Amino acid sequence: MMNRREAVERMSLILGGTLSTQLTAALMGQVLNEGPSVEVSDAQQNLLAELADVIIPATDTPGAKEAGAEQFIIRVLRDCHPIEEQKTFYAGLARIEEASQKAHGKNFVDLTEEQKITIVEDAVKNNKAFFSQMKRFTITGYFTSEIGATQALAYLPIPGRFEGDIPLTPDQKTWAESM
Repeated sequence: MMNRREAVERMSLILGGTLSTQLTAALMGQVLNEGPSVEVSDAQQNLLAELADVIIPATDTPGAKEAGAEQFIIRVLRDCHPIEEQKTFYAGLARIEEASQKAHGKNFVDLTEEQKITIVEDAVKNNKAFFSQMKRFTITGYFTSEIGATQALAYLPIPGRFEGDIPLTPDQKTWAESM
């Protein structure tokens, strides 16, 4: 049986590096911020869900929206980031909505998939700090969700014997283990 620390370490490797202190704490269920938090509106929550879904869209497996990645993002920010960092993040989110209104005269959630992708591509260039954090939160939230771990990854609830050299097929999923 794998413990949480080992799971977080493996998740860090899957994500291609080390996780921030706040993200690691969130994965461990810890609360670092006991002070005030930004109140998240329904509109902001819907925008987070749609934006996460552009980052990890539904394909033959459910996307970030179906996995509830926006709930993970809200919890990580609320529980593990001080209010100033929360405000900075939500200001970046507001810039996504502003770009949508400026370019198309509509809310981001009402855009076509192609229009959403264009707004996100612009954010990658012009809203880098926000988008980098949003992407990291989305990927972590998705792959630590039940949907991500059991449908996007090949889930092995009870690991068998160790086999260090297994031939993989081109369409084979990456492995996830139970915690």
